Amino acid sequence: MARKKLETLSEQMYYILLSLYAGPMHGYRIMRHAAQLTQGRVVIGAGTLYALLGRFQEEGCIRLCGTEEGRKSYELTPSGRQLLENEFQRLRRQVADGAPFLDKGEEK
Repeated sequence: MARKKLETLSEQMYYILLSLYAGPMHGYRIMRHAAQLTQGRVVIGAGTLYALLGRFQEEGCIRLCGTEEGRKSYELTPSGRQLLENEFQRLRRQVADGAPFLDKGEEK
């Protein structure tokens, strides 16, 4: 079954929005912030980043909030914040579903 538009987020999408949750940022700073948050586990390349920023803008999840030294800065909109919070709750439910089995280290 095909995934509905922005119903669930990829890891890169999640960390882009999470970075912007911290405040407005330009693209390179978003990439660095996501890598720092995940201790290098999630690396977002420039092509992926700018494609997703465009998609998020089209969907009204983020907006351009300024340009400094040729760098565009973005911020979350209320709908982007809601999307991030919904994804956070979805992930939290998944962890809770697995916790009774996986926290104990039980093997099946």
